[in-house]
This record gives sequence, structure tokens and C-alpha cells, in this order.
Amino acid sequence: AKKVVRRGGPREVRFLAGVDVSTSRSSRTAWGGVVVLRSSDLAVVEEQGGEAEVRFPYIPGLLAFREIPLLLDLFDRLRHKPDLLFVDGQGIAHPRGFGIACHLGLLLGIPAIGCAKSRLYGSHADPGFLRGCGAPLFDGKGKIIGRVVRTKDGTRPVYVSVGHKIGLAAAVRWTLACSGGYRIPEPTRQAHLFVTRLRRESEVRINGESVNG
Repeated sequence: AKKVVRRGGPREVRFLAGVDVSTSRSSRTAWGGVVVLRSSDLAVVEEQGGEAEVRFPYIPGLLAFREIPLLLDLFDRLRHKPDLLFVDGQGIAHPRGFGIACHLGLLLGIPAIGCAKSRLYGSHADPGFLRGCGAPLFDGKGKIIGRVVRTKDGTRPVYVSVGHKIGLAAAVRWTLACSGGYRIPEPTRQAHLFVTRLRRESEVRINGESVNG
């Protein structure tokens, strides 16, 4: 956690990446995806996906150990190298101060933002109901570890925290800039759609083989 850089941000962003992983409850299979978007118009320029057997058990707060190996393999395949990474998970807003966004940012050397759909750790006041409203997220000692951000009027907020090589204010700005008409920032939204499609195609194929077999 001490190696995480909690300030600054990328000087120039041509490409953004979003990552997502989906795991099966009935088997050890995991499906992962990395989607690269052009920062100027948030158009998807590349998708890399795959599936793998997960060997690490499901333990809340330790998701990185399940998901990182598959994601690193996908990043190795990318033709478009991202300048900023959005992770559907926690950065430093984590009981150990080191969530999956920190893991990925450090291992890849890329500025990374943790943008989670739910709170894992910390306390906060309710943010306002309009897009752009926010409230600080505090740890048990009263230290700010993230920000609760309303990305769309009237929807549930997201939980933004530093992953690596970016400050919290910049992370919030990028989150809002990439959240057009949706609650979830476009990089992670596209990654989720991609992984959902991968998983569905895989399960249809497996079910078809079991029926034919």
C-alpha cells in the first residue's frame, strides 16, 4: 500500500481502458475482459477477453487474487496501450488500503481509478441527488480514502478512490467525464457488457456440448 502514488494523473490520455471479471457460482470458471476506448469520443477501439480457472477462493476484500492473473494476460495482448485505467472495484477505499485498482495500477505502471458500485469500507454522508454531487468517504480514523459521487441525477452513487498514479480530485473528474448518460463510467460499462456477452456465449456453448454429448 505504501508504493501507491496518490497524486498527479496522466499528462495526456489518448486511450482509456475498463476491466471487468465475472465468476461462476457453480464452477471455478472466470471470464475477464479489457476494453480500450478512445478518450476523445469514448468509442471502443479494442476488446480482449478470455476465461480461466480460478484457484483462489471467494473472499470479500481479496478479489484481486482471483482476478489479477487473468487480467494481466489480457493486458499483454493489447495493441492499444491505455493511458488511464478504470477498475470496477476499490482502490485505497479498502480495509487494507490496497484494492484491486491498486494491484493493477502498480503491476501495469498505469494510472488507475477504482470506481465501485457499492461500498466495501468506510463511512460517508449522503451526497446530493444531482449529477456531480459528492461526499467524502472516510476510514475509521477520519481520513479521506475516496469520494462518493453521483454520476447521474437520482441514481445510486459510485465509490471513487485512488488506484495508482492519480489524485482523488483528478479521479473524480475523469469519472464524471466518462459517465455520459449512465451511472457507470463508459470504460467499465463497456467492459461489463463485453464480459457478459463472453460468459453467455461460453455457457451456451458448454450447455450445447453437454446436451449433444
